[in-house]
Amino acid sequence: MTAEIAIRLRRAEFNRAIAAADIAAISAILSPDVIMITGTDSAVIAGRKAQLLAWKREFSATPRLIYTRTTGVITASAVEPVAMEHGHWQGLAYSQAVPVASGTYAAKWREKDGNWLLVAEIFVTLG
Repeated sequence: MTAEIAIRLRRAEFNRAIAAADIAAISAILSPDVIMITGTDSAVIAGRKAQLLAWKREFSATPRLIYTRTTGVITASAVEPVAMEHGHWQGLAYSQAVPVASGTYAAKWREKDGNWLLVAEIFVTLG
């Protein structure tokens, strides 16, 4: 399987895990030292544990937002087991059709032991 296909499948898993509020599934996609930079306030969430705590807070918020990331382009390295993903994201309030927030993102992935793990994501809120 190519890096692009594997990463697109992992992104789909992540989207399903967010929709289902499945912390265990999210954990399996994140590297231990993953970094996320949020889209609105540029908060840095460093490490898998910190990110899982952030997701738990998101899942208990009212209204609960369902975040979806839609992959546009994936560029795999020819010299290292890494790849860059660019795409668009949106956050929909549960049972709503209009996004509460949306924007673009970039994500760095690393293959380890046959699995692609997220090592970094940066989001920009544009709408």
